[in-house]
Amino acid sequence: MIKRKDKAKKKPAKSLFRTVVDKLHLWLGLGSGIIVLIISITGCLYVFQKDITEMVYKQTMFVTPQEKPVLPLSVLQAKAQVAIGADKPIVNITTYKDPERAWEFMTYKGNDTALTYFGSLEYFESAFVNPYTGVVTGKLDYKYNFFNIVKFIHWSLLLNTAYGQPIVGWGTFIFVILLITGLIMWWPKRWTKATRDQSFKIKWKASFKRVNYDLHNVLGFYSLLIALVIALTGMTWAFTWFQATVYVVANGSTTPPKELKVESVKPSVAVTGNPLDIAYSQALPVLKDARRIFVYPASFPAGVNTIGGLKGKETYYGADELHFDQYTGKLLGRRNDQHKNRGERLLEMNYDIHVGAIGGWPGKILAFIISLICASLPVTGFYVWWGKQKKSKNKPVKVRLTHAESTL
Repeated sequence: MIKRKDKAKKKPAKSLFRTVVDKLHLWLGLGSGIIVLIISITGCLYVFQKDITEMVYKQTMFVTPQEKPVLPLSVLQAKAQVAIGADKPIVNITTYKDPERAWEFMTYKGNDTALTYFGSLEYFESAFVNPYTGVVTGKLDYKYNFFNIVKFIHWSLLLNTAYGQPIVGWGTFIFVILLITGLIMWWPKRWTKATRDQSFKIKWKASFKRVNYDLHNVLGFYSLLIALVIALTGMTWAFTWFQATVYVVANGSTTPPKELKVESVKPSVAVTGNPLDIAYSQALPVLKDARRIFVYPASFPAGVNTIGGLKGKETYYGADELHFDQYTGKLLGRRNDQHKNRGERLLEMNYDIHVGAIGGWPGKILAFIISLICASLPVTGFYVWWGKQKKSKNKPVKVRLTHAESTL
């Protein structure tokens, strides 16, 4: 008589900590997967929006340089205002040191009570003007612009910021947890050649199921650090408490930055010349290193004309700001970049870090690749889970034999 015994080895039981980590990674991943996928894909698309937009609208955004001075800013503003319409006041102007650029005059009005993105924007348009001739080269309606819609899917899932931002913010927060728990799950118990190969290499010649697992496991590890940076910079906009934490950690102090408070005072005697032109002519030599100059015209009686310089080709950090009386063009105050504390500097860099622009083309390419990998993680992760579900359903039922039946 022969007795058959089940000699199958039992897998060692997981620790409570590892069980909790596995469950967190699984259920948080399944719950937030769609949001992470949407945020990552739209972030990936938006990285090169400036380059693509300038290529598509080249005739609108660029002009032929001329051997003559540019027209006064107030004259160009008036030309742009006519093109946009008197009922849509210009709120932002961007001028360029590059002689081939048209100057941009932007108008914007929001609606905080609306539910969706399209309802929250009454209008968001720009007129581009040739600075040498005053000719309007074209207009853009950013409300319906492809990349602006992509941006607001990324920003708030095409909902009003008040409703969509918390969803995106908490989805990003969960993604940070997924990255950390994923690292714990990835970490080999023993560092052998076999575990190193499994952890750092994709086995392309294996089955689709194994390749999918490697894509999730290995690419998740390689993208971890940059993905964390992108996620954390995104959270800075979503949560005021997180933004405050970033400021305190960077600055080493809870003391808020000093606010420059200046106001315009209407004089009793009229000033000769246009105050905006006077202010702009004063700002130019001060902002001589700036590639782009932004102008925010005063929007209320005590408001000031704010003029600042951006030194990067497409970055927004490191700007010097000047404040001028809207009635006289007199300089009222200045906020130099060098006077900002570490917390202010880091928060100013947040957007440029988030989109990779702070690193130039290499930084943008890296942000594009990492965003693409982040978009793949919910997909490959779901397939790993789905494969395990199918395997457990198809697993044959074991029939336990009685002592009599196992004896031949």
